[in-house]
Amino acid sequence: MSQATVPSPATRTLGERLDPYLAIIGPMAMILMLLAFMGVVEPARYFRLSNLNIILLDAALYMPMAMAMTFVITQRGIDLSIGSVAALSAIIMAFLIKQYGVPAPIAVAIAIAIGATFGLINGLVITKLKVPDLIGTLAMDLVYRGFALVLAKGLVLARFPDLIPTIGRGELSWFLPVPVTIGLATLAAGALILRATYFGRYTIAIGSNPEAAEMTGIAVQRHKIYAYILMGAMAGLAGVMLTGKLNAIQATSAPYFNLHVIAAVVVGGTSLFGGRASMLGSLAGVLLLSMMINALVTLRIEFFWQSVASGVVIIVSVAFYTWLQAKDRDRARGIMDSMKSPESLRQLKLIAVVLGVTALLLIVGFVFAGNPNPSG
Repeated sequence: MSQATVPSPATRTLGERLDPYLAIIGPMAMILMLLAFMGVVEPARYFRLSNLNIILLDAALYMPMAMAMTFVITQRGIDLSIGSVAALSAIIMAFLIKQYGVPAPIAVAIAIAIGATFGLINGLVITKLKVPDLIGTLAMDLVYRGFALVLAKGLVLARFPDLIPTIGRGELSWFLPVPVTIGLATLAAGALILRATYFGRYTIAIGSNPEAAEMTGIAVQRHKIYAYILMGAMAGLAGVMLTGKLNAIQATSAPYFNLHVIAAVVVGGTSLFGGRASMLGSLAGVLLLSMMINALVTLRIEFFWQSVASGVVIIVSVAFYTWLQAKDRDRARGIMDSMKSPESLRQLKLIAVVLGVTALLLIVGFVFAGNPNPSG
């Protein structure tokens, strides 16, 4: 390719310069809008230091899983079993500690290893048995949750050695809370793996075009299994962190881990269609969802409205990034040029309408929150 065909930084348009950063610009813009909104309606309660700590601790629980899910989704995969993997791994750890006297550090390592083993099983089901990712991990979710229910027998296992609560909610006087440190460390490691190792490069190549990747000599099935093993290990770690946060665990714990993590990763710019990934975007997505849920709690809006808001965020984010991919396929010069087409304008208007209707519903929920009108 001649040098004349490559635009120089001085000649590129603003849209072309912003293109590489859209993965982080999207969630950061939503974070800023949320902060502005809460600064108007509930500044005193939302911006307290104690509330910031709550947001960080909630986000930290999802950071390790978001890191691993970024690899899985980038390879055009999905994992719906992580909540059950986290719960079952944590329950096995709890029984090892409480019934068999296994030292806490060894039990934690076993929980993570068990999670990795479940991830290996998921990978084998998908690659060797040729079961689609969605169906395979959904079925395994039922299997793992069933085993958790059988083992726990309805019991709530509580009060663990100090190491477990430290992992889940411990404080470091000179740094961030322990779970936040763990979460950020896993995301930093994920960013390094994604950008500086063959595994990361192969992950993007497989997501972009699996057939072409296989023709170039990449062991596609093996690398998919590796991604699911990593996902299982991080789900096991999240189970340990959840146990420490609550100092308790039961078989029905972590029911919405999968949707929360997938939403955070997609909001952060990782494409559900593969080939596009951003660890920094996944971090921003995790923070955005935790801040949004905390805002709804601060506004005293019911839990059911939290589900509505999370679902809408997923839909809007996927629609937005699908539009971006259509722009790439059409070889438009940049964002601004793409927005001029009638199809793009219609799609953006529809996204705005969805956001507006959701905002209206949340306002209605806020007005009627805490003011029930019981019949009879």
